Amino acid sequence: MSKNSQRKKNVPSIGTKNESSLHRTLKFHYSGSGGATETSIGDYVCDAQTSEGEIIEVQTGSLGPLKQKAKDLARTGKVRIIHPIIFQKHIELYDASGKKLLRKRKSPKKGSTWDLFNALIYAPELPLLKNLVIELVITDIIEKRVDDGSGSWRRKGVRIADHSLAALRQSIVLQKPKDYLQFIPFAKKEDFTVKDLSEKAGIDSGLARKTLYVLTKMSLVERIGKRDRAFVYVRK
Repeated sequence: MSKNSQRKKNVPSIGTKNESSLHRTLKFHYSGSGGATETSIGDYVCDAQTSEGEIIEVQTGSLGPLKQKAKDLARTGKVRIIHPIIFQKHIELYDASGKKLLRKRKSPKKGSTWDLFNALIYAPELPLLKNLVIELVITDIIEKRVDDGSGSWRRKGVRIADHSLAALRQSIVLQKPKDYLQFIPFAKKEDFTVKDLSEKAGIDSGLARKTLYVLTKMSLVERIGKRDRAFVYVRK
């Protein structure tokens, strides 16, 4: 087996067999007219490539698995990472056959653009790569659950079978590091803490901490000291 073939086999990839409907829909949507899906580029298999040559990677979870792949691909040309943000989730529960709908409801939890930093925490350098764009796609989805006993004990055996797109609300394109300044709701030289960001952005302290970690790695904010027991940051 050649080195390239082995790399293609081992590269992080969702694969079409286990691909969700959400992933598949976005992959075809962003490949565009005249584009192609599941394309081989160098040592990698990519989700799609547009007719203009832009490489498309759809990543619904952490961006960590794309850390090296995106870096390598960005050396060859333009790369766009499509990252869905789930604003509203509609949950549908089916019987064991997966055909009869038992009930449906809306999840009380709603996502926001700040969820990006949950995904970037293990790849904070991605936004700094030349030729790479991250596009946040604000979506409503349908989560199909099947009551067949094979799922998590937390869900009492109910299995998550699929995620599909219900609505595409809007997209936000982050092309350059300066585009991430929108996530720093403080004036230049105004100092702030994790708690300050949490309160001003309306996010929990854990997400605020991840946000500041990523923005620090991107050299957009700087840790300058402490206020009581809390680290103090400023916008650069």
